[in-house]
Amino acid sequence: MLFRLILLILVMLPGWAVAKECTKLSASGNAEYPPYLWRVSTDSQQMQGAIALLMEHVSQQLGKTIDLRYVGSWGRVQEEVAEGEIDLIAGAFYTEKRSYRMNYIRPAFQQTRTAVWVRKDQPFVFNQWSDLQNRAGVTVINNSFGQQFDEYARQNLDIYEAVRLSQGLQMLIAGRVDYFVYEENPARAYAAELELLHHIRPMEQALSSEDLYLTISRKSSCNTEQLRQRLADIMQQANEQGLMQQYLQRSVEQWRQRSKQQG
Repeated sequence: MLFRLILLILVMLPGWAVAKECTKLSASGNAEYPPYLWRVSTDSQQMQGAIALLMEHVSQQLGKTIDLRYVGSWGRVQEEVAEGEIDLIAGAFYTEKRSYRMNYIRPAFQQTRTAVWVRKDQPFVFNQWSDLQNRAGVTVINNSFGQQFDEYARQNLDIYEAVRLSQGLQMLIAGRVDYFVYEENPARAYAAELELLHHIRPMEQALSSEDLYLTISRKSSCNTEQLRQRLADIMQQANEQGLMQQYLQRSVEQWRQRSKQQG
């Protein structure tokens, strides 16, 4: 009887494996990241932008559905992926701490420029990170600007953490801080929408330039070596075709039209 039971289990295993095959992936990202990614509306889980377009391409090439949706703040997204509740992060910088929780798909699909934003009427000299010492700064909570700068800032700089990007910009305008640290394109997009560009500007010297990666949770049931290699191949092909540049052009216009409608 026991032998028959074991034999039945062994016969059923291949079918069970097929039933458990990963056919759908969940994904999320930073919803305050135009023109790369943003939430369609405050009452929607749908996201759009250049990264959303890239995820559509990846889904088609992979032959699997990728459900890209808003799940909360950027910090919440990272927690969800760390726990395996979300399979993919659609756009993240590399840090060693994050690498313990997720696999990075290489190559990166985009390089971004992080800027130091200041008020036009109160600029200061910025050529290197040490020029930010003894000044108050602000960024958005749970954001990274590359592991080297993160470690330097933790040891040497006084940087507050705002809950939202718009809050950080308003702190700069109000004079509560001397500078705001964020990637140039998303900060510019929000500043334009809030009609702040005549008050603030990015410094010419970049704070850092970091690569954006697609990542997959180490706890994801879909995370296999075969899937990671397939994703890497798709990213390589997308880079060779210059797809992100095309998607960015479309998304900049989308954001501009959105701002006009809200204005």
